[in-house]
Amino acid sequence: MNASHAATLFPAPAAATRYVGRFAPSPTGPLHAGSLVAALASWLDARAHGGRWLVRIEDADTERCLPGLGEHILAQLAAFALVPDAPPVWQTQRTARYDAALQRLIALDLAYPCGCTRREIDDALRAQGVAHARHGERVYPGTCRLGLRGKTARAWRFATWRRPGGVHWQDRRLGAQQQDVARAVGDFVLRRADGPWAYQLAVVVDDADQGVTHVVRGEDLADNTPRQILLQQALGLPTPRYLHTPLVLAADGQKLSKQNGAQALDTGSPEAVRALLQGALRALGLPVPADAQTPAQLLAAGIAPWAALYNPAL
Repeated sequence: MNASHAATLFPAPAAATRYVGRFAPSPTGPLHAGSLVAALASWLDARAHGGRWLVRIEDADTERCLPGLGEHILAQLAAFALVPDAPPVWQTQRTARYDAALQRLIALDLAYPCGCTRREIDDALRAQGVAHARHGERVYPGTCRLGLRGKTARAWRFATWRRPGGVHWQDRRLGAQQQDVARAVGDFVLRRADGPWAYQLAVVVDDADQGVTHVVRGEDLADNTPRQILLQQALGLPTPRYLHTPLVLAADGQKLSKQNGAQALDTGSPEAVRALLQGALRALGLPVPADAQTPAQLLAAGIAPWAALYNPAL
């Protein structure tokens, strides 16, 4: 993509800012303690940089997202004084932007239709002697790279083989990172068979359109970063700086999540809100001052210790 075309597809924000960060929850359930830690970390990093903090409701997966939960999440954030610096963005209002990016990738011969079912992919991997670990990546074997061969298109995939070699990036907490996406993931999905846009494409388009310069999110999402960098490079978009925070774990040692029964945040009283925010600060390794009582006071107290841990110059 040449510079002029990239500027047309993804124009620069009207008011560019040195730092723009964001929190991007999916409304598949209410926020829980792990979500609050992620939101707090992204807010603290933005404030430590003197930048803007945005919220994006990632409701592109309409089958999993529940009605009214986006609004509920915004109310939960407000209870902790986590109020974005601009109106929230909703992915379901942005499908034309995702389609424009997909069409550009198709024109660049970097996206192709795939007609494989999950069972067919598993069968092809078994035939190659590849065992698929539970919860692990299904490395797409490239069955449809040369055409559908009579199949009906079920998804669009990114042609990783046309972008060979490893992706390297520097995480502000984890340090030097690298991944050969073609080997580790294969040709990943851009749009699924049932219609919704895949997370990887949507987040790259959204971050570019919102002018996001820094992404602060949970460590479980670090593995998504190389795929997103590949898409950013293919579309001629800037790559944000990344910082992946420690995860909040459940009693069984697994990541605290909606899937394993994480409890929704209790914002029913000032005492409950204060206790949850204090716990989120501790989870990030930050001190909790005894004289900070309100959410605004607790947030303000966390900025300097966060800056000491994660240098705003980075």
